[in-house]
Amino acid sequence: MIKTPYLATDVIVRLWEGDTFKGIVLIERKNPPIGIAIPGGFVEVGERVEDAAVREIKEETGLDVTLKELLGVYSDPDRDPRFHVVSVVFVGDAEGEPKASSDAKRVHVFKLEEIPFDKLVFDHQRIIKDFLHR
Repeated sequence: MIKTPYLATDVIVRLWEGDTFKGIVLIERKNPPIGIAIPGGFVEVGERVEDAAVREIKEETGLDVTLKELLGVYSDPDRDPRFHVVSVVFVGDAEGEPKASSDAKRVHVFKLEEIPFDKLVFDHQRIIKDFLHR
């Protein structure tokens, strides 16, 4: 039997209030590894990656996200301490008030200059830096 990595998706959610950019949405994880993370999760069998991204954001933050672009695919076998996970990362836009649910203990909105890079888990520091430098 062939063994393959797990497939996940994450979304850098840019939160807006009309034309005003409020910041990006990050979650505080309920489950190990504990820390701050980009919202996202695993793709279910039979599900498109894009649909999984929208579903996971709704489940974790209560926000309806509109995917705008693909940021990249992150596949380093050591990016997740639990097991090999490949993540397809999107950038999306949302409006409204995020509320923590599902795997999220809390939801935070950070201005770009206030992102707590030292508290980010997985390889999310690298992903956010890629987003900032694109």
